[in-house]
Amino acid sequence: MRRTFTLAALLTAFAFPALASEVTHFPHPDPALPFAEAVEYNGVLYMSGQIATGPDGKIVAGGMAEQARQTMDNIKAVTEKHGSGMDKIIKCTVFLDDMSQWGDFNTVYVTYFPDGKLPARSALGADGLALSALLEVECLAAVN
Repeated sequence: MRRTFTLAALLTAFAFPALASEVTHFPHPDPALPFAEAVEYNGVLYMSGQIATGPDGKIVAGGMAEQARQTMDNIKAVTEKHGSGMDKIIKCTVFLDDMSQWGDFNTVYVTYFPDGKLPARSALGADGLALSALLEVECLAAVN
């Protein structure tokens, strides 16, 4: 069988080898959910947004501090599971149901990172987060 390659494919593979990197999809542990837990591409782990679900799949009881702790625990677990860690997180995007709770979130958030290793971050108010969560956090992390 004869294989043919387009000029664009050859240029991509040889001139830009990073663009030819393999994409690795890590399915969500719950196969009923229609998204990947994370995707790795070119040494970066792109994590789906995490909310404060406990092992039972339900939002943990309590307010912002409890939900922030569980959300950050979930992020820590995903990074470690896929060859990264909290010290390798590059960027986080934070969605808060109530921006007035920003300070309460920050009090918990900063405890999850080594001194001097806070990632870049954006935050915005969001109404109607999954399972009525108070926050959602998605992150990018370098992979070992």
